[in-house]
Amino acid sequence: MEEVPLEAPRAPHSQAPRQGTEAADAEARITVDSPEAMRELGRTLAGLLRPGDLVLLTGELGAGKTTLTRGLGEGLGVRGAVTSPTFVIARVHPSLSGGPALVHVDAYRLGGGLDEMEDLDLDVSLPESVVVVEWGDGKVEELSDDRLHVVIARAVGHEEVLDDVREVSVRGIGARWSAPGALAAL
Repeated sequence: MEEVPLEAPRAPHSQAPRQGTEAADAEARITVDSPEAMRELGRTLAGLLRPGDLVLLTGELGAGKTTLTRGLGEGLGVRGAVTSPTFVIARVHPSLSGGPALVHVDAYRLGGGLDEMEDLDLDVSLPESVVVVEWGDGKVEELSDDRLHVVIARAVGHEEVLDDVREVSVRGIGARWSAPGALAAL
């Protein structure tokens, strides 16, 4: 996993298109300094999501993927404690408020790409749910042309000071995220 040096100053809430891509992709970079701040980022991100959204989470073990998803669940108002689905592969959290369900998938132990993921019927769940896939790179992108890709990297520096600091990159891919300011709330 790429580590992002903290010494390279960056606006904590910047949004810019990626170099070499069309303006259709939106990107926001956020510095998060605690697990609670990661949950708050999840709650904020939930406000941007709607049924049919696919979110891919990338980051090393312990980076904060499940903590972010816990915040998403809180923001979406879903039932049940959002915990890592590593051993069950997927958990469905129904909405308590008539909104979309949260389908939380951990693809870490799945190596077969979309063929193996088809057994989970994510394509059936996607239209009425928000589907979050940890470790989904190279496995589920074909489910939707429109998706968010969230990369969480540990900040590098004095480890005792930066232990909880993360650099989070949120990239919106496809027409769903092409509107100017699509990620401005972050």
